[in-house]
Amino acid sequence: MPQMAPLWWELLFLMTLIMYMMMSMIMYFNKKNKMNKVPKMINKNTKSMKW
Repeated sequence: MPQMAPLWWELLFLMTLIMYMMMSMIMYFNKKNKMNKVPKMINKNTKSMKW
């Protein structure tokens, strides 16, 4: 097997890592803000991203 992974695979891995970090930060702020302002942001983000 080749040693270097293809570039798109690394980009996909980085994107998933960044998404995980963002979600964990959102959850942390969710607990901090008593679930007032953050869920609206989450809804906007999930609607804009068309998975």
